[in-house]
Amino acid sequence: MKIQPLGDRVLVEPVKEGESTKGGIIIPDTAKEKPQEGQVIAVGTGKLDDNGQKIPFNVKKGDRVLMPKYGGTEVKIDNKEYQILREEDILGIIS
Repeated sequence: MKIQPLGDRVLVEPVKEGESTKGGIIIPDTAKEKPQEGQVIAVGTGKLDDNGQKIPFNVKKGDRVLMPKYGGTEVKIDNKEYQILREEDILGIIS
């Protein structure tokens, strides 16, 4: 299944944290924090300004981004978890 975000929305696949720490301690699901890092899978059609011109995106497919812990909408597609959020909610691009 393919999904195309609309407007200024971005589809991001969160980067999963490891199951254990460097010291070998296994972390249960209840103690894990929500990931703040992700990879852009798809970008929307773009936002229009007051003159009807499309505003270009600052992020592109494949970028690693920093996102808020509790922002956007979580969706599940083909048993994979993604987040759809507005481009303005993305905190930064990781290089």
